[in-house]
Amino acid sequence: MNLQYISTAYNVPAKKGQRVRYTGGKGPNKPAREGVITGAKGAHLRIRMDGDSFSNIYHPTWEIEYLGDAA
Repeated sequence: MNLQYISTAYNVPAKKGQRVRYTGGKGPNKPAREGVITGAKGAHLRIRMDGDSFSNIYHPTWEIEYLGDAA
């Protein structure tokens, strides 16, 4: 699967370079984080959060906000 599939299946603007905010880290010790979509793994997004040197896997609709346009 790829980003086009994710975009269509989940009705989200998932594109490589798209800025996102992950809001699942709620609480004083786990603030929301922003990052960029780097690719896909199956039906999930690979996102590199700001300050990290690696990408992690996130569900396209679970606690993800899509910000602006893809870079």
